[in-house]
Amino acid sequence: MSPWLSYPLLTFAAFTGVIALFVALYAFPAAATKAVAAIGRRLGPWRTGAADPRIVPVSQDEPAQLSYWARQVLEDVASAVATAVSVLRRRLVTEWLGTSARNLLRGRRPSSSPGENAFTTTVMTLTGPGFGLGAVVGASAAALFLILVLLLFGALLAVVSGALAAAALALRGLDRAGLLVRRIRMKCPYPGCYRPIDLPVYHCPDCTAAHRRLRAGRFGVLRRVCACGKRLNTSFLTGRHKMMSYCPHCDLALPGSLGTMRIVHVPIVGGTSSGKTMLMAAMVAGLRSWSDRGQLSVDYATSEDQRELQRLKSQLDQDGWVQKTAAPQPRAFMLQVTRGRRRRLLYLYDPMGETFGDAGVVREQQYLAHADGVVLVADVLAEPEVRRALGGSDARRTVDARPSPEGPKDTYDRLAGEFAAMSGRRARTPVATVVTKRDVLDQLDSLPTPGTRIDEWLTRIGLGDLVQSLGHDFGDTRYWAVSAQAATGAGALDGESRRAAESVLWLLSRTGLPVKPLLTSEAAKR
Repeated sequence: MSPWLSYPLLTFAAFTGVIALFVALYAFPAAATKAVAAIGRRLGPWRTGAADPRIVPVSQDEPAQLSYWARQVLEDVASAVATAVSVLRRRLVTEWLGTSARNLLRGRRPSSSPGENAFTTTVMTLTGPGFGLGAVVGASAAALFLILVLLLFGALLAVVSGALAAAALALRGLDRAGLLVRRIRMKCPYPGCYRPIDLPVYHCPDCTAAHRRLRAGRFGVLRRVCACGKRLNTSFLTGRHKMMSYCPHCDLALPGSLGTMRIVHVPIVGGTSSGKTMLMAAMVAGLRSWSDRGQLSVDYATSEDQRELQRLKSQLDQDGWVQKTAAPQPRAFMLQVTRGRRRRLLYLYDPMGETFGDAGVVREQQYLAHADGVVLVADVLAEPEVRRALGGSDARRTVDARPSPEGPKDTYDRLAGEFAAMSGRRARTPVATVVTKRDVLDQLDSLPTPGTRIDEWLTRIGLGDLVQSLGHDFGDTRYWAVSAQAATGAGALDGESRRAAESVLWLLSRTGLPVKPLLTSEAAKR
């Protein structure tokens, strides 16, 4: 190539390179800062609580706002990428190449005003290629920088999202492990349901919206935000149980302590007029007596339980008797029993006596499948063999005591057969057998007086088969004889009330509640 051509080309190339360098040094920070600022504005809203128009604020299946990390983070990543591409394209293609570089190549200033003379027009034209090259280089460098920034941003979000997901799973695991370690199995206490509860339905205290899956997850880890804006705890560890909860199957209110302590299910089984309801009232009176002495803490699980006991107490104070249970399936009477640092939620079931007169009706008593122990109420005055041994005034006293129309052996036979099929744990289930109406039994001359060994006394009066069956079919068995009449009502005796409570205290002791020191009967200590 001729020197006359090479020198001008080299000079033009050098001039273009210098222009491109200075333009690139300007374009790189200008494009990068412009893109970063636009991304920051697009990522909002920055004001706490402000709605984001890009996402649905409330989930369709739960009345709660999705957690930022569940959905909005993806919107933010997509917005950041789209904003960066849009800003770089506008700066490079529209402003720098489409406007400034084109004007320079036409001999005009970047702002489109023409040059003053031929010299400035020529300079503008010669500057155009360098300006365009520098703009491309600067924008490319800015694009590379933004790619690195967005990759770092995405990696950081992925790490945080992963950590929060792991925290949510860990919190769920801790809740589940806490239930397993403390052997807490939540069950519905209402008739017709009695079903296991994996997670109660919690109602927002402000708007009463029902949250059916209030746990750590996509709506929040430690807390979630209700549709009304109320923050709700998502774990037992953070106080979720303090909210109103409902059974997910029957939608009825559950006790506030459900899930915080082990439930002990104790059905009270006996025939009609055997004294089941009075015995339950005597048990509660005995527990309250120990509570008054500071040996226990006994609280009603719900206000309904308190009203039910007040109703029974009023009947006993007024009539000395209580009306027989009428509901075909009982609602559990619930008490919170605490001694030391250990607590139990006691479910007492008092079905009507006719329930155990028919095997088909017994199968409908689904709470039997959850039983941790059974209180068998034995009205021995209803047993035909015992009735035949009575005579004279003893027979009249027995009639006045209103014995059950069915003897305890028949009731037991139906219970034992159906219990084995329903629970599968019959051989491990303890039974507290309570002979009722002791005040009448002590007055009968035809029968020996019940002593400290009630099992031996039952054998002597002709119920040895019942004692043998109990020892063979069920787990550990203990025996008591009490007078529910003397343990309840206006003239109740504290000692007899506490004796009536021993059967349920013994069953509670079998679940790990340290109440054995409160058991005074020799039968309970064995």
